[in-house]
Amino acid sequence: MKLSSFNFELPPELVAKYPSDERDESRLMVVNRETGKIEHKVFKEIIHYFDEGDALIFNNTKVFPARLFGKKEKTGASIEVFLLRELNHDARLWDVLVDPARKIRVGNKLYFTDENGTESLIAEVVDNTTSRGRTIRFLYDGTDDEFNKELFHLGKTPLPKYINREVEPLDRERFQTIYAKEIGAVAAPTAGLHFSQNLMKRFELLGVSFAELTLHIGLGTFRSIEVEDLSKHKMDAEYFRIEQPAADIVNAAKKAKKRICSVGTTSMRSIESAVSAELLLKPAEGWTNKFIYPPYDFQVANSMITNFHLPKSSLIIMICAFGGYDLMMEAYEQAIKEKYRFFSYGDAMLII
Repeated sequence: MKLSSFNFELPPELVAKYPSDERDESRLMVVNRETGKIEHKVFKEIIHYFDEGDALIFNNTKVFPARLFGKKEKTGASIEVFLLRELNHDARLWDVLVDPARKIRVGNKLYFTDENGTESLIAEVVDNTTSRGRTIRFLYDGTDDEFNKELFHLGKTPLPKYINREVEPLDRERFQTIYAKEIGAVAAPTAGLHFSQNLMKRFELLGVSFAELTLHIGLGTFRSIEVEDLSKHKMDAEYFRIEQPAADIVNAAKKAKKRICSVGTTSMRSIESAVSAELLLKPAEGWTNKFIYPPYDFQVANSMITNFHLPKSSLIIMICAFGGYDLMMEAYEQAIKEKYRFFSYGDAMLII
């Protein structure tokens, strides 16, 4: 299939700028791959599609406030630094994007201050990586916890550009899943944003198991695909980790022929990057640049939860690989007609 097959007209007003008032009260479209039936529900009703022994796979990555604002030494010029990923934990080396890039050179010191102008962090530029990319070293002697506290104090929530508004206090909580633990993402695994504490408790009481993995989402998630031939597209690599307890939960459900639900595309990419020769989920840690596009034979999950995605994005392409191209295009047509909300703060789809 070609990239142009995944294009559609999306009215700009359907891009959600704010989350629903309550996490589990966003809308939910349920799509049955076997029957082709499409239902319209509220997200908290999702529990009716699960039973004892089923498994949900969550990505427990935690978004850090990746957008920092500061000043360049000597000139005092204002700069923006977007933290992409930590390169060396002990040395506090980070891969970043800078703006304006032309003013930021190797050897420059960057000073980051809070809203009151109090200087909190200093970094030194140690390498140029791309036209906008730099490697910086934070000059900080405190503990890891103290450093993370400073980052969370100074940084702004990295809302995707398409939300097209200023970051507000609510974003710090709502652009984060309630089960986020492992700091390292610059974007939320958005399918998980719909889960509330109450809904999680109801799943637990039902006897549904939770398997947690970690995939730190980078900006590559939002990078547009430039090639018509999908086999020539290269995804950015992202760090992931699946531990033995998660593999055990998923494999027990698989052997019992129960429903295994990937919560989001990032969970799906992770598990499909860690399939054993026996077609079971295995513990794994490393970097994955797996790009899933039709036709693709999924080995682990038999259902998935996802948001509504951008035309021609790697995310809608994966959804079509899982749900079937014709059925997913029909579902998206209905979503637009029924005015579902799209993207990070939008509504959800359950594919069974």
